[in-house]
Amino acid sequence: MARRLTQQDIARMAGVSQTTVSLVLNNRAEGAVRISPETRERVIRVIRETGYIADPAARRLAEGRNRILGVFTYEAVFPATSADFYHPFLVGIEECTEEAGCDLLLFTSARASGGRRRIFDQDSRVRLADGCVLLGHTVDRDDLARLITDQIPFVSVGRREDAGGPVPYVGADYASAAGALVRRAVALGHRRLVYVGAGAGAESWVDRHRGFLDAVTRLDVEGVMVNATPGADPPPGTPGVGPPGVQGGAPDMDAVLGTGATVAFFEEQADAVAFVAAARHRISIPADLSVVTLGSATRPVRSDIDFTGFRIPRREMGRRAVELLTGVIESGGTPQELLPCDLIEGSTLAAVTGGGPRPPAS
Repeated sequence: MARRLTQQDIARMAGVSQTTVSLVLNNRAEGAVRISPETRERVIRVIRETGYIADPAARRLAEGRNRILGVFTYEAVFPATSADFYHPFLVGIEECTEEAGCDLLLFTSARASGGRRRIFDQDSRVRLADGCVLLGHTVDRDDLARLITDQIPFVSVGRREDAGGPVPYVGADYASAAGALVRRAVALGHRRLVYVGAGAGAESWVDRHRGFLDAVTRLDVEGVMVNATPGADPPPGTPGVGPPGVQGGAPDMDAVLGTGATVAFFEEQADAVAFVAAARHRISIPADLSVVTLGSATRPVRSDIDFTGFRIPRREMGRRAVELLTGVIESGGTPQELLPCDLIEGSTLAAVTGGGPRPPAS
């Protein structure tokens, strides 16, 4: 097998120093070193004639990078279900990483004593990558603060509050999308609207609730809230939400109907599916109660209901996260962007007919 050509070989053939070859390969000039066009052309000609390919490891060392982008996920992103909320994010991340000529490294081993994943533990490998995309419904604030303090390039998928400093992110504009759906409902005659969800905790919940509240205030209509606690198990056999133990059950049907609202805005689509299944023998949707969902289901759910709502630009967010991350790696900065959500017409929002929801059974 022929010996692999080295920079020393190229330098000898071109009659220049190895430093000159290195500078030509990396298209750089250092200090007082100036390379004449004739010398540069001679080196390039020898490279072409010999078919020399620079050692990738040497090139990466010269650049101070290894062209590996990390992805850290706070939840499992490969569940045994086709209804995977995270799949489109990962598709976008992979596509853009490939286009950038980089490799992906998925971090899965860092786990705190309580079982929740953490970026920094005793065996953290986050520095193996040039930078990292963070993916998860909630992100540990201590991790964010440490990333900022240690000046590790990263971008969060999803808006994040400051954590000892501004956090670079690309998120969905949930507030604007929720407000647009409120305006659509009010235009159809709805004057009493109920928000079903937590409305607090993760920034995505906060943004949805804020958009709802801002819109009902501006439009001078009545907005009420029924809290649906995230992570509650459904009653055994609840239709549409999978077997017992799947996270997320139906919100309190009587509490929702008891508000007298003519339209319900569900923070989590899986809750809307469970609610509709539980209420199907008592009310007709949307004749008795309109239903709007504020995004895609984040929990496994089976449903063929054509909900009125909005589409989260998950694939686009994944792509943009990588684009922003490469910019942070190259030039620094703290980019913060929100991408618009596409409204979905659906079939669960209708004009008010005057009947309204039936009162709770006594």
